[in-house]
Amino acid sequence: MHFRHDKRAEDPPPAAPDARFPAAAAAGAAPGPDAAAEGDRADDDPDLPGELLDAAPVGLALLDRTLRWQYLNPAFTAATGLHRTDLLGRTAGTTAFAGATATLHRVLAEGQDREQVTGGPEGAGAPVPPGLRLRYRPLRRAGRTTGVIVAVLAAPEPDPAHPRLRELDRARARLALLDAAAERIGTTLDVDTTCAELAAFAVPEFADVATVDVVPAEAEPARPGQDHGRRLHRAAVRAVPALSDAVAELARPGESVRHREGSAAARGLATGTAVLAEPGAEDACPAGTASLLVLPLVARGRLVGLLTLGRTAATAAFTPDDAALLGDLAARAATGIDNARRYAHSQGIALALQRALLSEPGNPHQNLSLASRYLPSGSATVVGGDWYETVRLPFGRTLLAMGDVMGHGVEAAVDMSHYRSALRDIAGMDLPPHRILRQLDHVISADDSARPATCLLVLADPGRSRWTLSSAGHLPPALITPDHPTELLRTPTGPPLGTGLGGYEQSSHPLVPGQTLLLYTDGLVERRGEDIDTSLERLAALRLPVTGELDDLLDAVLHALAPPPAPAAEDDIALLAARPRAR
Repeated sequence: MHFRHDKRAEDPPPAAPDARFPAAAAAGAAPGPDAAAEGDRADDDPDLPGELLDAAPVGLALLDRTLRWQYLNPAFTAATGLHRTDLLGRTAGTTAFAGATATLHRVLAEGQDREQVTGGPEGAGAPVPPGLRLRYRPLRRAGRTTGVIVAVLAAPEPDPAHPRLRELDRARARLALLDAAAERIGTTLDVDTTCAELAAFAVPEFADVATVDVVPAEAEPARPGQDHGRRLHRAAVRAVPALSDAVAELARPGESVRHREGSAAARGLATGTAVLAEPGAEDACPAGTASLLVLPLVARGRLVGLLTLGRTAATAAFTPDDAALLGDLAARAATGIDNARRYAHSQGIALALQRALLSEPGNPHQNLSLASRYLPSGSATVVGGDWYETVRLPFGRTLLAMGDVMGHGVEAAVDMSHYRSALRDIAGMDLPPHRILRQLDHVISADDSARPATCLLVLADPGRSRWTLSSAGHLPPALITPDHPTELLRTPTGPPLGTGLGGYEQSSHPLVPGQTLLLYTDGLVERRGEDIDTSLERLAALRLPVTGELDDLLDAVLHALAPPPAPAAEDDIALLAARPRAR
């Protein structure tokens, strides 16, 4: 067992003042509770006691016999909210602890510990947080009480009404709201869907009724405060069941609305700021609405719409705090709506470009009838690179082409035009279909920015009564012949164009008068989660008209196979039908 040698009886000389505790040194008080013991550890580290007190997680402070503050550690200042300059060198009666002076004197006189809770009859003054539990303990040296140690035993319970706590609660609520909104609003790049998600998010969690109006797609959004009396597009309406009948009187999604002058909505448009109001005669809101909150939807400095929320008398009226919180929601939703608007605009350009580029196929020989059809995916906003072309060749022959550039958007439409132009140039060399594909693959693969594409070439030669086919990764054509089931022609298939791999072959098939050859892109038959062979079997099982107009044939094919409108339709559809004419 180790015993420490006790030197207190030897009466050591006074220690030099500790520069870390200037007030204590001036008063002749030791910075620690046992100065003699500190002398025993001087050979180890004279600064150790002070460092330990500074690092202690418990608030500690020291007053001398005159109740002058000599030391306080960082945990003490954090618990009390006071600064060192508020206490050090000053007597307790002139500080925030003036109310504790009597208790401190009793501790000095009686030499007994005492506890106190701040904010009580004898607690510390107002600058100290109420509910702070303190213990006062006498400091003894050589049998004498030379000061008082103050220890913080427990911090007060947080006051919910404290401004900082209220601000923290609002920040937490805002983050939680925006986090939830990010998951539920803007899941697609469709304006109406995004608006419907916004209305569904607001009701019934934050309102009893919600309407979302947006700037029409053909109009340019104005800056906030500059939009006066503009007609808007009603994109979404949502209400609790109790208001379902009353909501029927409002404008429905798809209709245009113009908010009356003087209404809360009109004021929101005019000012570009949130409006809190009680409904008036000018406001178009369901009967029973007692409180309105209008939030302009502003994104990238432009007003893209208006969110109007209503609450009935059974729900607390909107407050400025609600306006601030839901304003963050409106800002987040506005960005999603603007993104969807911009995407629809860019895809509209792509759709117009693709239609202009496709136009009608080239002029075939008189011995061949043609019909074509192009359908964008269900929403007309996801333009692909589907294309078709015909090239008139010598000796009564016509080259038919059907292709599909990988990807969507303006880039795919532009690449599609490159493929068509290159095909016309190479076809003029009067090469067989498989060599045309080889040359086309060589030209496209030399362009690093070009996207790969599938392609099917069919050389119609009624004079020799044959079809000659070659494929670059494309689906087989369908041959419709009188008194025969629809047949999918076996075609040698090579890699898609643009890969530079080559390796294309061709095959021939008899061309019989009265038969029709149908070329198509994968959007006609492919379905998500379905094997492609099953999809092709569905096409082969069709009983299609073998006589009449080719346009009627294309209508029958689309009626039987084309998927319903978006969101089910996931790809464009291009069709090209060719039928030899009787001589």
